[in-house]
Amino acid sequence: MKIGYLIRRLLFLFAVVWVAATLVFFIPRLSTRNPIRERFAEIARSTGFAPKDLEQIIAAYEVKFGLNKPLLEQYVEYMGGVLRGDLGPSLTRFPVTVLDLILTALPWTIGLLVVTTLISFALGNLLGALASWPRSPAFVKGLMAPLMMLQAIPAYLLGLLLIFFIAFRLRLLPMGGAYSQGVLPSFTLEFILDAARHQILPAISLILSSVGFWALGMRGMGITIQGEDYVTFAEHKGLNPFTIFTQYYMRNALLPQITGLALAFGNIIVSGVLVEQLYGLPGLGGVLGDAILKNDYFVIYGITLFVILAIAILMFLMDLIYPLLDPRIRYES
Repeated sequence: MKIGYLIRRLLFLFAVVWVAATLVFFIPRLSTRNPIRERFAEIARSTGFAPKDLEQIIAAYEVKFGLNKPLLEQYVEYMGGVLRGDLGPSLTRFPVTVLDLILTALPWTIGLLVVTTLISFALGNLLGALASWPRSPAFVKGLMAPLMMLQAIPAYLLGLLLIFFIAFRLRLLPMGGAYSQGVLPSFTLEFILDAARHQILPAISLILSSVGFWALGMRGMGITIQGEDYVTFAEHKGLNPFTIFTQYYMRNALLPQITGLALAFGNIIVSGVLVEQLYGLPGLGGVLGDAILKNDYFVIYGITLFVILAIAILMFLMDLIYPLLDPRIRYES
C-alpha cells in the first residue's frame, strides 16, 4: 500500500468527521429553541407542575451545560469534547452521558441490526445472483416478485403483522422486550438463549424488508455481466457451472454491492428506530427514538455524530480492502 495514498485517505477521514461534527453543532443552534426550556416545558405539560423559580433553574442548567457562553467558545469546547470522546450529558437522564448511553445500547444494536443487515445482504445477493443466472430453476426466478413486494413494506409494518399473527394469535414467540421478566442480564447460556428468542421477530421483520433491495441490485448487476468476455470464455473452456457461477459470475457482480453494504450500516439506525421502539428493545434506535420523543437534544446530536463517524470509518476501511476484493484496482501513487 502506498503511504501517500493512506495519508490522503486519513486526512479525508479527518475532514469528514470535522465537517460532520461542525454541522451537528451549528445546525441545531440556528433555531431559537432552547433545549433546556423545551425539556422543562415538556415536564410541565406532562405533570402539570411548573416551579415558580423556573427561569432561575433554566439559567442554572444553561451554566451547567455551558449554553450561556459565546457560540465560538461553545464550539471550541464541543470539538475538544469530541476529540476526547465526550459527547455531553443527557438532558433526561442527567448525569448520565451520551457516550454511556451509546456504549450501553451498542451491543444490542450490533446483536440485532448489524447481524440482520449481514444476513439480508448475504441472502439477498445469493437470491439475486441465482435469479439472473440463466441455468437457475424457474422457482428461484419467481421469488423476485414477492421480494419486490416485501421491499415496499416498511419494517415496522411487517413487525406489526408478525406480532399479531405469530406472537399474539399463535403465541409462538414473545411480543416484545429484550428479555423475559425475572431474567437477569448476564453472560450465561440461559440469558443468551432468552435474549435470542426475543430477537427473532425483530430480526425477521428487518430481514424481510431489506432482502429484496439486495436481491434486486444483485440481479441487475448479474444481468449486466452475462455477456462479458470472461464469463463467455469460462463457459467455452468447459469449466464447472458452479465454478463459473461463484468465481466468474457472482464474484464480479458482488463488488458494487459491497460498497453499498458500508453505506447500509448507516441506514440500520434509521430503520431500527421504529422497529426497536415497536419491540421495546434498548438499542441505539430505541435510544434515539426515546430521545426524539423527550426532546433530548444532546442524545440526538451525539447519536447522529456517532453514526456519521461509523459510516466514515467503514468507507475508509472499504477503500483499503477494495483492491483485495478486485485485483484490477490499484492504489494511487
